[in-house]
Amino acid sequence: MTHLAALASLVGYFFTVPPADAAQSEWVQAEGGAIRIVAGGQQPDGTIPAILDIRLKPGWKTYWLDPGASGIPPQVSIDPKDGISFSGMRFPAPKSFGDGVGRYTGYDKSVAFPLLLKSETSGDLSLKASVFLGICKDICIPVQANLSLSLPEGAAENPLDEARIEDAVAALPAQPSETFKVKAASFDTAGKRLRLSLVTPAASAETPPELFLAGPPGYSFGTPENVAVANGEFTAEVPVRVPAKGGGLKSGSVLLVAKSGERSMETPLAFD
Repeated sequence: MTHLAALASLVGYFFTVPPADAAQSEWVQAEGGAIRIVAGGQQPDGTIPAILDIRLKPGWKTYWLDPGASGIPPQVSIDPKDGISFSGMRFPAPKSFGDGVGRYTGYDKSVAFPLLLKSETSGDLSLKASVFLGICKDICIPVQANLSLSLPEGAAENPLDEARIEDAVAALPAQPSETFKVKAASFDTAGKRLRLSLVTPAASAETPPELFLAGPPGYSFGTPENVAVANGEFTAEVPVRVPAKGGGLKSGSVLLVAKSGERSMETPLAFD
């Protein structure tokens, strides 16, 4: 059964979990794994280090920012009433699974997504989050949970929590560098094709870099074509599926994650 077909017969889970005493929410259990939030202490600039921690059972997967042809992208919302603002979530470089219409993008091992949180007030804080994501095997199980935890002012840091958060941040794709960056990018509106040229550190004709793209709602990206690697430069064209009321992609509207060897790089695309 494909993920797309399975979505027609989903069985969902909804949980409300009471606040935990430590800087961790309780685990919310689902058939294929469990989720929680882990947070550190407030930093001098008001930021609060935190992660959405996803524990997967063997054989189960979850999805990236753009899940592909089928799937459920992870979604988090934070209740702003408690004085904590939320500006997004970051993702480690994913993998591709399947092919054709069944191709999707995500993770087949336990993973943590850093949360971009900031305190808007002083004193003790409470974090309340609503989470929705898919955990999938032969079928996809949507998991919806309300998670909460207390963040007392001046509480002692938990070294294990700190290490989990630091490991999650370290696993994120790097920013562009002189040895791994986009050299040129353009979007052909008429041909519905994205053209890319990258400087890559370890690519060859046999092992070209992997590309993962996420754009505005309704846009999707096909398998790279006309791939070439020469003198440390990678070029490719990516077919783009444009929604009926869509049009040209604007600079900054598409996020690229590229993997080459053991390295990964992330950047929004600026079109020529």
